[in-house]
Amino acid sequence: MKEIRAYIQPFMLAKLTQALMEIPDFPGMNVSDCAGFGQEIPVSAREYSPFMPRKRIEIFASDEMVEQIYNTIITVANTHQPGAGEAYIMAIEKSISIRSNGNPKN
Repeated sequence: MKEIRAYIQPFMLAKLTQALMEIPDFPGMNVSDCAGFGQEIPVSAREYSPFMPRKRIEIFASDEMVEQIYNTIITVANTHQPGAGEAYIMAIEKSISIRSNGNPKN
């Protein structure tokens, strides 16, 4: 099992959600608001706060689904502009269901 974490432009969320939901057996995702900046700080932000709004997406998926989900994110959420976002894949050591009293999910 892996976690796919992505930071994308807020206006890309609806388009990305629709594309991800078209993947058979898509496991679901969590979305939260966040703000940040990278190396390319917008000129207008230098006078104010450098933090730009982003959507943080977290998806926990089986190893077999990771590449398809990751490729969908980097294709659909790409604005072809600086600051389009970032995506990461991280290994998950253990996953349990709280509802089932700690019985492993995988």
